[in-house]
Amino acid sequence: MFNFHSPSDLQLPARRRFLQEAGLGFGSLALASLLNGESQAEPSANPLELRPPHFPGQVKSIVWLFMTGAPSQVDTWDYKPELQKRDGQDLAGADPKTGFFTTSGKCLKSPFVWSQHGESGSWVSDLFPHLSQHVDKMCFLHSMNLRQNNHAPASIELMCGTNRPGLPALGAWMTYGLGSLNQSLPSYVVLHDTRPRGDDQIWSAGFLPKTYQALALDARRKEVVDNLARDGKHSDAQQRSQLDLIRQLNQEHATTRPTQADLAARINSYELAYRMQMAAPEALDLTKESEATHKQYGMDQPECATFARQCLLARRLVERGVRFVQVFAGKGVGGDGSVNDVPWDCHSDVQTNHRSCGLHTDQPAAALLADLEARGLLETTLVIWGGEFGRTSDSQGAKGRDHNPNGFTIWMAGAGVKGGFHYGATDDFGYKAVEKKIHVNDLHATLLHLLGLEHTKLTYRFNGRDFRLTDVGGELLTEILT
Repeated sequence: MFNFHSPSDLQLPARRRFLQEAGLGFGSLALASLLNGESQAEPSANPLELRPPHFPGQVKSIVWLFMTGAPSQVDTWDYKPELQKRDGQDLAGADPKTGFFTTSGKCLKSPFVWSQHGESGSWVSDLFPHLSQHVDKMCFLHSMNLRQNNHAPASIELMCGTNRPGLPALGAWMTYGLGSLNQSLPSYVVLHDTRPRGDDQIWSAGFLPKTYQALALDARRKEVVDNLARDGKHSDAQQRSQLDLIRQLNQEHATTRPTQADLAARINSYELAYRMQMAAPEALDLTKESEATHKQYGMDQPECATFARQCLLARRLVERGVRFVQVFAGKGVGGDGSVNDVPWDCHSDVQTNHRSCGLHTDQPAAALLADLEARGLLETTLVIWGGEFGRTSDSQGAKGRDHNPNGFTIWMAGAGVKGGFHYGATDDFGYKAVEKKIHVNDLHATLLHLLGLEHTKLTYRFNGRDFRLTDVGGELLTEILT
């Protein structure tokens, strides 16, 4: 399809060159990630303005601790005595092609020690000496299941409701529906170490305006926001003047191109960038935290320092009104001692791999729960822990586990959900969800409800169709709600 424009379009290259050479200092800014791609835009002058929910919600912010690589449910939170008893025996109903490779069909018991914790008596493996102290805050969903059985498509399905490329993720939908609590910070922030498989698609704004795109910060660079500082050659007054001129030129450009509605998102991004110059460095400055807080999170311990820093940043961002913070767990260790860029991926040796991942994530995640609670933030914040699928109950090779989308555990803690509560169940071997099965559409419907949004009413028209996060599904999990 060809687009025909007015003769004024002939000036477009010169205009672009002028904007590039205007030298704002924060030019491409961190907002390059917010502007990646094309989409429709909101008619509002400020698409991030605070909007009322459909009804009063209990949750203001969500922190999703994404256990990249998929932890094994039967080695973490879903204790199965039968699996322990029948190690090496045939697993009834085993499908060697459930995962990505081929499994043995023989039961593989958990190599970890299990014990009960809290007033709820919840079973937890010894991978989590710190998190196990918080089980009475946790609402366990033991019957999660997905359609996809490999990391990238499953991660996209978990965050976008389906694995089709180009769809908006949960955090983008939240920001679109509710706006921002802090006009000087992005409402949706991703913290990652190695980029997870599926990377940008997992936190994409899809066809939503790019104002709702996540700001992704890389832990390997100490979560630096690229090109944020103003050029030393310009004063604040000069920068403000240049911004006003660019805004005027952009608006004039946009009025002659009403069908290119993504321009509104670009115009607003410059203003957000300007406001971020003060707010973002302060929010990301961990030197403002006490030494005791650093130690609480484990920042003084090499095995978990990176994840500790990210969890502490998540608390600081939530404290400042960021709606959705997603923290992706970093590197793990494979059975041969090699570094694994998909941390919880335990194909060859579940014991070595999961022990490493437990050390990496346990203390920081527990500290986040404790810190949020101590500050009164857990009353309005929901913390989610989980990966993109589970693991097989039968072995891959001698000591590993393959991918398993048919039954796995996610837990939530904080606002709006019952603590010390267990919902749904897998079979006696933890192989498949058999009781109160939960698809991601059900999880998303419930999360939106906690935010005060009716999932069937949160829609966006694109290509002649009204889309929603839950597609044509989604049942509210009323039993887990307080």
